[in-house]
Amino acid sequence: MKTFNLIVASPDGNKFNGEIAKLDVRGTEGELAVMAGHVPFVTSIVKGTCTLWLDETNKKTATTDGGLLTVSKDNVTLLSGSFKFDE
Repeated sequence: MKTFNLIVASPDGNKFNGEIAKLDVRGTEGELAVMAGHVPFVTSIVKGTCTLWLDETNKKTATTDGGLLTVSKDNVTLLSGSFKFDE
């Protein structure tokens, strides 16, 4: 599975910066899955759970209070007021 670079930033600083295989978040229009090579776009995300898939079987989940998701050719950036990894 191909990977892409994800940066998760909040007012407290970067919460994540690394390669992942897939990102699952909830946008204002519904659930989103971003994978390597996704078409570029910008959208707002809503409060809820984010899943960062490191590979096909390993994942990290986090809670966000919403924010802005920017997808470009090689990078994805999630800007959020609050982002906390689940224990």
